[in-house]
Amino acid sequence: MAESAIDAIKKNKEINTRKRIMHYTISDRILLVGEGDFSFSASLARAFGSAHNMVATSLDSRDDMLIKHPSAEANLNLLMELGCMVLNDIDAHSMNKHPKLRETKFDRIVFNFPHAVLQFQETRQDQINLHKELVKGFFDSASFMLTSNGEVHVTHKANRPYSSWGVEDLAKEVGLTLLEKAAFKKQDYPGYNQKRGCGKKSNKSFRLGESVFTSKFVLAAL
Repeated sequence: MAESAIDAIKKNKEINTRKRIMHYTISDRILLVGEGDFSFSASLARAFGSAHNMVATSLDSRDDMLIKHPSAEANLNLLMELGCMVLNDIDAHSMNKHPKLRETKFDRIVFNFPHAVLQFQETRQDQINLHKELVKGFFDSASFMLTSNGEVHVTHKANRPYSSWGVEDLAKEVGLTLLEKAAFKKQDYPGYNQKRGCGKKSNKSFRLGESVFTSKFVLAAL
């Protein structure tokens, strides 16, 4: 019996819904925050075969970003071709107020390796406080942008001095609670290259080590 048009549409929808890479599916509305060379966004887009469900952002202007990360141009071209909305000059602390974001709710909001501008040695409390301020401000803004079943994902190192950031406590302070922690493996995201993002080595990768997790947070029950 020939397949009806309605059956074909349902079948395609089911196939599209199954397109996934690790914690993310093509049916999720995804916001990516603090992208370096946009290689993480590009990795998701390649897995989905589309990026219409994604908004990818960076703190830098487009010009500054391309100077820091020449490798970003190819990733941006891919994202635009696959329908991704790309936004520059997006501050993680105020993204929920941006004209192109404030009316949209997301199923997944992702910030990989948040890192404040390095002003002191990583082990100094002054620098740790800057990191904590960045992460808490991100959590606060993200909490206004989630769907009812949405999740905020932060990928971070869990060894010292990064463990002293108290990521779970920062989330709790703005009404988010930990759902789970999943081990992060770079090879699960083909083409992804984590970048330093500042200084003369801004386009260089940094060492991940063994103790890296994606922590997933949800809105705490009232």
